[in-house]
This record gives sequence, C-alpha cells and structure tokens, in this order.
Amino acid sequence: MATVTPAAPRLSIDGIRAEFPILKRRVHGQPIAYLDNGATAQKPTAVIEALDRYWTEHNANVHRGVHTLSEEATALYERARTTIARHLGVAPREVIFTRNVTGSLNLVARAWGRANVGPGDRIVLTEMEHHSNIVPWYLLAEEVGAELDWVPVDGDGRLELEALAAALERGPGLLAVTHVSNVLGTVNPIAEIVRMAHDAGAIVVVDGAQAAPKLELDLAELGADFYGFTGHKLYGPTGVGVLYGRRELLDAMGPYEGGGSMIRKVTKERITWASVPARFEAGTPPIGEAIGLAAAVEWLDAVGLEAAHAHEAEVGAYALEQLAEIPGLRLFGPPAGEDRVGIVSFALDGVHAHDVSEILDRHAVAVRAGHHCAQVLMSRLGVPATTRASLAIYNTREEIDRLVAALYDVRRVFELG
Repeated sequence: MATVTPAAPRLSIDGIRAEFPILKRRVHGQPIAYLDNGATAQKPTAVIEALDRYWTEHNANVHRGVHTLSEEATALYERARTTIARHLGVAPREVIFTRNVTGSLNLVARAWGRANVGPGDRIVLTEMEHHSNIVPWYLLAEEVGAELDWVPVDGDGRLELEALAAALERGPGLLAVTHVSNVLGTVNPIAEIVRMAHDAGAIVVVDGAQAAPKLELDLAELGADFYGFTGHKLYGPTGVGVLYGRRELLDAMGPYEGGGSMIRKVTKERITWASVPARFEAGTPPIGEAIGLAAAVEWLDAVGLEAAHAHEAEVGAYALEQLAEIPGLRLFGPPAGEDRVGIVSFALDGVHAHDVSEILDRHAVAVRAGHHCAQVLMSRLGVPATTRASLAIYNTREEIDRLVAALYDVRRVFELG
C-alpha cells in the first residue's frame, strides 16, 4: 500500500459513504462491512442515476438510427468513449468497449495473437496472473504451437525482475502481465517492465482490472501496447470493459468477432472491415453500461484518485497491522509501501478459507474466499485458497476492527485457543 504523504488530500469518508446506497444495507441484523471490492465495487448514486437516465430517457440502438433517441444514445455512447480516453491519456479511437477485462484480453489473444504468434514462438506470463490473463494465451499456444514461459514470484510477493530479464533474453513475442495482483495487492513496475520488454522486441499486454480503480493511469507514460480493465471494479456497471490498444497495432489487426457494425461493406464476394474502434465492437455494444462507466470515471476524477488512494493506503496499512496480531494467521504479499494497494489475502491455520468467509458473513463482513482465479499463484504460495479482504474508497478502520473481531470468533468456533 502506498505511503501516505502529509500533502495527500483528505476525504470526507462519511460524505463518500453517503453516496453509496447499498452501504445502508443490514445483513444478519448488522450494517454491512463490504470488503469484497476486488470482485466488484459498489456503485455511487451518480452512476445509478446516469444509468437510470439512459434507460428512461434515451434508450435506443446506436450509430445507425436517424431518429432522435438513436442520435442521443449515440452521442452519449461516444461521449463515454471520449471521457474514458481522456482519463487514460489516449485518443478516443484507441478505446474499445468490451464486455469486461476478460473480453479485452481474449480480443488481443485472438485478433493480434493469431496473426503474430506462430509455432515455437514464446509467450511470457507471470505466476501472479489471474486466469483471464493465462487461459487466452494457453489456448493460443495450443492452437498455434507456441510455448509459455513463466516469471516467478519471490517470497515477498513481488515479481523476480531478474528472471523476467532472463525470459526476455529468450526472445518472446509477447509479455502478458498484471498491473496489480488480485491476490497479493502487489503493484508491478509496469513502465520499467514495458521498457525491458520493448528492448527485447516483445509486445506488452497489461491486465489493469485491479489497478484502474486505484491508480492514476497515464497509458502514454506506461507505454503498454495493450491495456485492459473492467467497469464493475471501478464503481461502474457490470457488462462493460475497456481495451486500449496502440493505434498502429489496432489498425493492423483483423476483427475478433463478425457481425453488424464492424463491417464497411458486405457483398457475396467480399467483406471489408470498418475502421477502428468499430471493427472490434461487433453487434449492439454495451451502450448503457459504457455510459455508466463514464459516469463512474467522472465521479472518481471529481473525488480525486490521489485522495482515494491515500485513504485506501491508510486503511490497508492498518489492516495489515491488525491482522498480523491474530495468532495462526498468515498474510501474503509485500509489506505496506509504495508497491502495494489495499488487497489483503490471508490464511488461518486449520480453517479453510470458505469456512472463514461463512463465519465472517454471520458478522455482516463480506470478503472473498477461494483461489481467486489464480491457481498458479496458489500453488506458488503453497495453499489451496485464501481469504481476501479488498478495500475501496468507502472502507474504514472501524470495518477492519469488525473483520478482526470476526476472525477471533472464527478461532473460537474452531477451538483454536
């Protein structure tokens, strides 16, 4: 978790929490402590209202209609693209709407990978990847006869950059890497990694699902060739993701899916493709979802990512400190610092993560339990599963205290002393 500097702006957390209606919910008679934001974050009123306005006032299909509702929907949809492009520091034509980050990564694996990866080529992955940044490359490698190369994670939950350098010396065509580990909270030095990969002649694909809600993203500065993230972890709706791609790469790529909107002309003899980004948005796109995501981005920009990150870092450091005092509890990932965000995974000796989560739910503390779609990393950590508390802008120290108290109840239930 990032160190909080004295200059970091402060948030009115009570005011922030008031903007999230679901936080008023009570579960098992208690106010909910929602600590499962790595799976999906809750939505502020600004996002809910933007979605409601679209569905009640502007709902129509985009791009082809010439009636008023269609023109309004098209304007809102393309405005959403511009908003997100500005947030990322890229051109709107480099922003493609997908269904989620999984869709973004599969798009690159199919549209770029099939054209550029062949028999004997190497694809470099890391041990901390989510399955969404493993399985598409595994499928591609099986299909074309490529080989997968793995970068290990060290004992502190950081990538072994010397091992990455060695893998890059073997001449891969592509490196797929997460910006932030969904299990460890590790923030990878993406700009440095991209420079290393580009010096070796490799294209870089970044999974930004956990980074986008927490870090300021200047994609031009980071230098990645492709960068994907998902809407529902960034306080937006489900069903929408974003893929950024460098324009020259996108222009050279054929389509991933076929259908309406992604074509220029269809005849019996020949089909030509639409320009980017329409080429990669076949069929009716996630119109309302994209509008809701743009509202989430605007809301977060207004709050201030620096302030949001500073608050989360403070609560996350407190969580690590308090959890470390619980007997028999093992924490995973780096210590609090610049290369960690508020994702805290742990294992309690003698208790399965699912049992931990079930008992925490009795205390209205919502966490995640399981392998977190990161079974390669679970194998590296030597555990079948972990319990994960993942923070967002609205979480508080008091909720961490409730988590800790509930974990002591787990110890009581399982008679751990």
